[in-house]
Amino acid sequence: MGAPALDLHHVSLAVTDIERSRQFYQDMFGLHLLPRPPFESRGAWLGVGSLQVHLVEYRAGTFRTRSVASTLDIHFGFNARDFDGFVAHATSLGFSEDAAEGDPKRLMMRRDGPAGFPQVYLLDPDNNIIEVNGAP
Repeated sequence: MGAPALDLHHVSLAVTDIERSRQFYQDMFGLHLLPRPPFESRGAWLGVGSLQVHLVEYRAGTFRTRSVASTLDIHFGFNARDFDGFVAHATSLGFSEDAAEGDPKRLMMRRDGPAGFPQVYLLDPDNNIIEVNGAP
């Protein structure tokens, strides 16, 4: 007997400032605000296609202390229909491929990496790593 069929529903991220993080995800990725049940914690549910990103304000959470994006560390990925358009958008918001390692607004670019499609990694305001790729 095999495992039941599943679809990914959401990714949940601990953040330290819900409004700052909500604004970042809406501005950077164009996510839209979804209704959220009246949990005791502060948070925001954001929609992206049929999936969701849940932000939960949890100051005691496990936060990365370094402002360095690594492909080996925990991250989640968005697929961009227009990869170069996304990179241009991120650049317009102050992110840069040329920023020094350790700069929280550095874009870590892999245009010809082993995945076979372009990838860029960036950090949210709490150093959560996000991949955006141009996978077919």
